[in-house]
Amino acid sequence: MANIPVDATAFAAFAMQELSAETFDAGLESAAGELAVVFFWGFECFNCEIAKKAMLAKPDEIRALGLKWFHSNVYEHRDLGRRFMLHGVPTWFFFHRGNRLGRATGWHGLSQFEAAVGAAREKIRALEAKA
Repeated sequence: MANIPVDATAFAAFAMQELSAETFDAGLESAAGELAVVFFWGFECFNCEIAKKAMLAKPDEIRALGLKWFHSNVYEHRDLGRRFMLHGVPTWFFFHRGNRLGRATGWHGLSQFEAAVGAAREKIRALEAKA
């Protein structure tokens, strides 16, 4: 079976910084006060490709979410898959100032992804209210 190149169009379109196990924590730290999202994906993952294409079909709506984007191929960076106990990809984890806020597993459409982002922002507000 011939190697199929990774379609990195979505990574470029949303300025996703690639993370490895070694760069993960520093990468998230670079997001500072922004809501960060890590797109965990895998090489030759059909559902990951569907998700990327769906995101590219609505780039303005995705950008309007105001996220700091990262990505990691967990087939290559297996330590991250173990660290976050991933059982499947695509999966998106949301972070703010080092706090893990939640996750979205699988691409179930833009409205469901927007709801996950909204839930993460609610958790930020709750954390800030406690501070």
